[in-house]
This record gives sequence, structure tokens and C-alpha cells, in this order.
Amino acid sequence: MTITAPLDPPARLLMGPGPISAYPRVLRAMSAQLVGQYDPFMTATMRETQELYRRVWATRNDATLLVDGTARAGIEAALMSLIRPGDRVLVPVFGRFGHLLAEIAERALAEVHVVEVPWGHVVPTSLIEEAVARVKPAVLALVQGDTSTTMNQPLDEIGAICERHGALFYTDATASLGGNAFLADAWGVDAATAGLQKCLGGPSGSAPLTLSERAVSVIRSRSRVEAGIREDADASAADFVRTNYFDLGMILDYWGPRRLNHHTEATSMLYAARECAAVLLEEGREAVIERHRLAGAAMLAGVRGLGLGVFGDVAHRMNNVVAVEVPDGVPADAVREALLDDFGVEIGTSFGPLHGRVWRIGTMGYNARKDAVLVTLAALEAVLRRFGVAVAAGGGVEAAGDVFRAAVREEVLA
Repeated sequence: MTITAPLDPPARLLMGPGPISAYPRVLRAMSAQLVGQYDPFMTATMRETQELYRRVWATRNDATLLVDGTARAGIEAALMSLIRPGDRVLVPVFGRFGHLLAEIAERALAEVHVVEVPWGHVVPTSLIEEAVARVKPAVLALVQGDTSTTMNQPLDEIGAICERHGALFYTDATASLGGNAFLADAWGVDAATAGLQKCLGGPSGSAPLTLSERAVSVIRSRSRVEAGIREDADASAADFVRTNYFDLGMILDYWGPRRLNHHTEATSMLYAARECAAVLLEEGREAVIERHRLAGAAMLAGVRGLGLGVFGDVAHRMNNVVAVEVPDGVPADAVREALLDDFGVEIGTSFGPLHGRVWRIGTMGYNARKDAVLVTLAALEAVLRRFGVAVAAGGGVEAAGDVFRAAVREEVLA
């Protein structure tokens, strides 16, 4: 008889663009006792989690909940539920995940229009406004932080532009929420989705989502529950959401006071999502963003201290990830393998035109802290030396340490 050993993953420091090392509190919560989906404890935890995420998103939206699935499940639920076949959808693209939004909109049978800028830049607000006025979209779909390029798209003026032109404003905040400013109500965001596995410090598998009243109205107008099988319904089959699992009208009824059965909530992922929000809010939303800014600034200084270049418009870089240019002649993937094999440190490659040209190093969630930054830089220095790269001895650790020490001095003086 073959005995299968218990699962025993290797120790890793996940310093790539996500997933990241989860907060220990989140992992502990995932081992908590399961309860039935209509148990009073379960429904109370669902309500509590909704309220926590209202504070994370900075919104009063009643329609704030989780979609069971990875961050992409949240994206697909939002776009499939908001877009009617034939709707015009505008997607400003500045990296791989803008192309993903365009693809999902096409699958929703939208008439998709794209405005694109070179990777390493964000889309100017003026260009977005011109395109909205020209295309007259039903939905503007825009990534906030695109980890393929590490750029952070400014959103603060986009909601007002969409409102003036009658468009719904959806944004994918998977890579940015929790580590960068996000103000759903103040920015006029109609729909936003995220994932746990980046700045929120949890595992992949649950997608926080928030919807404005305008977005809910569109979704409700497409719901089979509301209009579906009634004889007097004037909706055509094309008006209904073309998916069952990702039909937000049905998911809203599952999370709402009626508790209409749609699926069985992923209990352990609910616990994880609840703890991710609780950790963030207990530390303080602004304090967590500042921690990400500081760790990201230290990592940026550290890679420059090693003499490495940085890709893209650094002024618009996300707090939580930096794209490091691979030195000429250095095998990018071999360096990543050596970091993982010898030091247990994982950093990321990139996609498309940037594959093999940059490493993406993340400082997010639980790993947005000094020791993680310094260990990663020390390991990277050692591996680069092995591959013949002339780097300043201790240059990365010293430069990053200077950033952390300066922050301590400023805090003392304050």
C-alpha cells in the first residue's frame, strides 16, 4: 500500500508581480471550521466582509461583494454583466491586461474600440476624453495598475468624463488595490474588481467587486430573475447576461437579503478575503499604501544601486512593483531560476515585447517590508555576480537601506 506524504510546499519568498506570500493571519483563517452556506455565522461573515470591502474600496456602494474565482473571474463577471451585445466599449490599452479587457469585451459581443500607447507609459487623460467623445461607448474599461509594464494609470478624472458622456466606468484594480490610492466614490467609478493575491496579501481565488447604483441598474435590467420568464417581459434573449456563473444579477441576489441560491460560497476563500480586508483596515488604509510606497521606493533605489536600469515612466510606476532591465548578455530566465533554487526568492519575467527584457520585482502585501526588500537585493547581487555582471558590492542593500533610514528620521522629526 502506497502512503502519500502530507503536502509540504517549499519555503519561498514571493517577490514577483503576484501571487505573493500571504499574511500569516490570512493563512490561519483559511484553516478555520467550515459551516453551512446559510448558517447564521456564514451569512453574518458575508455581511461583515461586504462592509469591510466598502471601506477598502472607499465607497458606500451597497453592491459590494465577492465573486468566487480568481481576479479574472471578477473581471469577466463585471464585463459580461454590464455589456449588451452590440454595445460600444472603449478600452485604453497600455499593457497586457488592457488587451485582456478588450478580449473579454469581444467575447461579450461588444463593438470594441481601443486606444493604445507604447508599453511603459500611461494613457493621457486628454486622449481618453477625446476617444470617449468620439466613440460614445456604453462602457469604458480601463486597468488601473498593469503589472506587465508596472504602470499606474491615473483615474481621478475618468469618472467625470464618463458621466458627461453617458458611459459606465469600469476599472480592473487587481494589481493596485491596497497598495495604491483607490477612491471609488470620489473618482466616480461605476464598477471595479480586484483579487487577493497582490497588495491585499492573500491567495488567489476570490475577487472583491463593487458596483455603483448606475451599474446595478444596468445589470438588473438584464436579469432573468427580474424579467426572465414572465409572459409580459419585453426583453429579447440577447438582452440577458450570456453566462450563468458570472451573472452579477444572480450573484447580487445571493449576497443580498433574499439570499437566493446561486452557488455555494467558497467558505475558506470568504474567510481569507475577510482577513485580507481586516489586516488592511486595522493597520489603516493610508498607512498600508505608505508602507507599499516606501518598500517600492527602497526596491527602486536598490536596483539602481546595483547599476541596473528601470523600464518605463517611473513617475507613473505602481508603488508595489518595479520593472528591472535585464543587462545585455545576461540570460534572464537563468537568473530567476538561480534566485529560486539557491535563495528561495521568486521574481517575475514579463509578457510579449518585454519577455526576457525585464524582471518584475514586487513589494506588496506581507512582503512590503524592509527585510524582504534587503534579502531580495542581496540575493540578486550574488546571482548577478555569478553571471559576470559587475555590480557595486552591497550597492543595492545600501541604497535601499538609505531609503528606509530616511523614512525613520522623517518619522522621528514629525
